[in-house]
Amino acid sequence: MTTQAQVAGTQPSPLMRWVVLLFVSMAMFGNYYVYDALGPVYDLLQQDVGFSYEQIGQITSAYNIAALLVLLVGGYIIDRFGTKKAIFVFAVICLLGSLLRTAFPHYGTMFAGQFLLGMGSEPLIVAATATLAKWFKGRELSLAFGLNLSISRLGSFSADQSTNFASGLYSNWQDPLWLATGVAAVSVAAAMLYWMAERRAESQYTLGQAEETEKLKWSDIYNFGRSYWYVVALCVVFYATIFPFRSFAIDYFQQAHGLSRQAAGTLNSVLPMAAIIATPLFGLLIDRVGKRALFMAGGVVIMAPLFLLATYLPPGPVLDLGMGDNEILIPLTLIIVMVLFGLVFSLIPAAMWPSVAYIVDERRIGSAYALMTFCQQMGWAVVPLVIGKLNTHFEASPDNIAGYEPGMWFYTGLALFGLFFAFKLWVTEKGPHGHGLDTITTRNS
Repeated sequence: MTTQAQVAGTQPSPLMRWVVLLFVSMAMFGNYYVYDALGPVYDLLQQDVGFSYEQIGQITSAYNIAALLVLLVGGYIIDRFGTKKAIFVFAVICLLGSLLRTAFPHYGTMFAGQFLLGMGSEPLIVAATATLAKWFKGRELSLAFGLNLSISRLGSFSADQSTNFASGLYSNWQDPLWLATGVAAVSVAAAMLYWMAERRAESQYTLGQAEETEKLKWSDIYNFGRSYWYVVALCVVFYATIFPFRSFAIDYFQQAHGLSRQAAGTLNSVLPMAAIIATPLFGLLIDRVGKRALFMAGGVVIMAPLFLLATYLPPGPVLDLGMGDNEILIPLTLIIVMVLFGLVFSLIPAAMWPSVAYIVDERRIGSAYALMTFCQQMGWAVVPLVIGKLNTHFEASPDNIAGYEPGMWFYTGLALFGLFFAFKLWVTEKGPHGHGLDTITTRNS
């Protein structure tokens, strides 16, 4: 029944909008935390359960395999049942996935739990995006998206930092994952609070509607130009390199460089923290100066040698980043390398994702982003399998540090492959016919 307030076209108060943003962002925080909580226990899975690197890589990739299947469904579930129900249901699926991944020390159940996590996590992200578009359309939308991303990335940062604030749990592999399951339960609670807030708002206000989610149209593959495919290729290479590296990094720093778990977690947390701070700043800079293709190429140039620098450079002075009696000893060389990784992790996405809007016709922008994300997940799914197999084949361990080197060379090769596509994009989009990538001209969507 339509209320008088709805007929009058009243809008939710600013306080109500920001409360909704908080609840949705907390659901996303838990989502990010649960995914990244697996990385710090890689070594414990080998010690306590006897998993090989190859098996760990397969478990990690189960998330992406599930994400590929969910992406094919498109936004139908969200459009059909609404964002408030979708966010709650997908948050529950993430909780069940975390529970299944934690409760049983078996390869099959952990694989299934990670698969279930991917089934819930990716559509949860889509549903959260649709929610913000509905509540903030025309009202601080960019700020709302930025704050949502920052809070979400805090989940990744917290998962890495759990090696410090919850160091007592890391005597075995299960306790840290039980903590992650508890965080997932908080995510479900936040999703329920959002549901309640929107139900109340629907009886009092006229809520905006997000634009209908555009399903992936395979016929559009033939309509996109070369520049779009260069961006897609760069996207695949970049995320297929940086995310698997982050997943294995804590274990790598422990085994190959002799860092404590606390130090390795602190070092790995530089990437999400950089994204929280630097991505909006890079976005403002790129909007002012243009040169988007050049920024992407520059980011890949910086990234390409970092894997080998982390492998072969001498450690240099060791700094204590701990507080009080808590020592966190990290070589200066690795700190510099990870700070540079953090800058790249902020710069390339800030230039890459908005570039699609300049290259692709607005009528096909939904299909363009869906296809780009689909390709991204494919690359991201394959690389952990390769790294796990390489580490297993070359018997990587603290007694055989050289066994980690083939994996680091593989990352480097991927980065150089990305440099090729970044260069091709820069050449194609250079000058007055650069579709806006080479200028500061903005395009209204």
